[in-house]
Amino acid sequence: MIQLKRAYETPEAADGDRYLVERLWPRGVKKEDARLKAWVKDVSPSAALRKWYGHDPEKWPEFQKRYREELKDAEHRAALEELRKAARRGTITLVYAAKDEERNSARIVKEELGRG
Repeated sequence: MIQLKRAYETPEAADGDRYLVERLWPRGVKKEDARLKAWVKDVSPSAALRKWYGHDPEKWPEFQKRYREELKDAEHRAALEELRKAARRGTITLVYAAKDEERNSARIVKEELGRG
């Protein structure tokens, strides 16, 4: 099972292994409090795409399209495969920092993992 959770929410045993899927560390979150199995930066959107998007809801449809294209490159595919293997072993939680729980890159990563 693959779950999503904001970095600012309290980790729980039901989260299983927790993976941060952001390029930047979430502000105000201490590394020891995050209880992460790993920080998988290579699955996150490029800096250029992240800056272009800027969490603007009107750009969400185009962001999804561009990000899915990025996820096809070798670096992103390798990171996705790492997460896919972890999900086969048990419950994982993709941890993200975005305020918008519906429109964020972690949601796209979860969907892509579900397709593989």
